[in-house]
Amino acid sequence: MSAPAADKPAPDAFRYIYLSVLAALATIVLKFLAWWLSGSVSLLSDAMESFVNLAGAVFALVMLKVAAEPPDAGHPWGHSKAEYFSSGFEGGLIFIAAAAILWAAIPRLFAPQPLESLGIGLWFSAASTAINFFTAHTLKRAGKRLHSIALEADSAHLMTDVWTSVGVVAGLIGVMLTGWLWLDAVIAVLVALHILSEGARLMQASVSGLMDHAMDEAEIEQIRQILRSYAARNVHYRHLLTRRAGTRRFAHVDILVPGDWSVETAHTLLDEIEARIASEVHGTQTTTHLEPVYCALHAATGDRRQD
Repeated sequence: MSAPAADKPAPDAFRYIYLSVLAALATIVLKFLAWWLSGSVSLLSDAMESFVNLAGAVFALVMLKVAAEPPDAGHPWGHSKAEYFSSGFEGGLIFIAAAAILWAAIPRLFAPQPLESLGIGLWFSAASTAINFFTAHTLKRAGKRLHSIALEADSAHLMTDVWTSVGVVAGLIGVMLTGWLWLDAVIAVLVALHILSEGARLMQASVSGLMDHAMDEAEIEQIRQILRSYAARNVHYRHLLTRRAGTRRFAHVDILVPGDWSVETAHTLLDEIEARIASEVHGTQTTTHLEPVYCALHAATGDRRQD
């Protein structure tokens, strides 16, 4: 019943990704200063992850621009799934960063190196951690509000970086207190293993989205409540199907109306239902299929459950 609607660009989403890019540039400078001053391989591993943050933020920006493109002849349902490529790409970058960290850290396990100016280096690292913490929380709130997996993935990755940095700083304080230089390499290895788990989670989320995952249960229940509200008019529904594609939501449902209704009356009702769902459930685009109520209800009395 419903025709594909154009994807609407989300200016706020672009603004938040620009914030992520700026934060990544700032933390790269601060963390590499921390490493250069101290010579700590764990601080180097933390700095390398900031390059992943920058690459992920830039790629997310590109994918958001693609996702905002309107439907065309080759992509009649729009381009909103491009956001999932951002999540998968960032997960892949995390794997590369983890491998590079392990490559640098493992030799230090067997040949620890002295650390210099560690106290100053830790202050630079702490400043970069504060920037990432603020940016991650800002992106998380924006991602939930705008229903953007690209923003949520970037937020999750930045929070991983925050906890990585906290662990690095705590461990290096331990080096300062104990003099155990090998602890620096151990921390770097643990950092690599930790961010590998985050990379796997991001890639899983990307694959799930590309495989047409259903809408959230709370959103589906909103649609059900709208459809149930027409029962008093002897209008019912069945076979409710939903899917997510980036920031967009899609639903398909059979609408069952009295058999003596005119085409015009039924068509007006379907337009009303689709408009209500779009208005109340995050702009969900609904496709409806019309059926006479007596045929469907006789075929399956279990449709009292209505989906």
